[in-house]
Amino acid sequence: MSTATFSIDGDTALITGSSRGIGRTIAERFAADGVDIVVTSRDQDAVDAVADSINDSDAPGEALAVECDVRDRASIRSVVEAATDELDPIDILVNNAGASFEAPTEELSANAWNTILEINLTGAFNCAQIVGDGMIEGDGGTIINVSSVAGRDGAPMMAHYAAAKSGLDTLTRTLGVEWAPYEIRINGIMPGLVLTEGVEQQRSMTADDIDTGSVDRQLGLPDEIARVAQFLASPGAQYIQGETIVVEGTPRIALTEHHDM
Repeated sequence: MSTATFSIDGDTALITGSSRGIGRTIAERFAADGVDIVVTSRDQDAVDAVADSINDSDAPGEALAVECDVRDRASIRSVVEAATDELDPIDILVNNAGASFEAPTEELSANAWNTILEINLTGAFNCAQIVGDGMIEGDGGTIINVSSVAGRDGAPMMAHYAAAKSGLDTLTRTLGVEWAPYEIRINGIMPGLVLTEGVEQQRSMTADDIDTGSVDRQLGLPDEIARVAQFLASPGAQYIQGETIVVEGTPRIALTEHHDM
């Protein structure tokens, strides 16, 4: 099979939450394959650094840095306008922006609950709807929603985050049906534990500490998520629609206590 089946060269992609971690790595991988990238986060300095790094590299794709808060629909529209004016209409949207913190559910304030849902779920809806308008009017496109195994399994001390990601998975499946007639492919990625900057600090680990040749592991690298994003954005995934692909290494199967009857 030709590797051209998995190429996304020549496309234009908007990646939210791409100043670091998984989002940044997706931006770098896409740019290396010839995709022009719109790098966004709420911190202009941070996305400037990512775009400069990509533009100073040998990557054939060009990077444009634009500050964006996915909770603000006007902000998203400004990003889409900038992308269209300076690059091309958006072919690929990666909804990666997210946030969370740990707290017992009984102590969560309404503001805390709403904030996490707004960033992780409503923000993805905002971007999908606004970017999707252009895709519907044009020739279609691809949307990839970055979820979490917390949306499948739940997450003690992070009920707000788990609920938001569960909602995102359902949004992916629903839009997969609604927008298929517009030639918009919509899928998701459900990462397990990934060695982002925060996890590196928590575990005092680096990428060199992970045996990527081993099947038996439950800690991945950001690029292992980015590879799946590239696959989903490519023609190689043309018959996948409305699905969320789990990328967590060895499955975390809950232990069930058996009792004699």
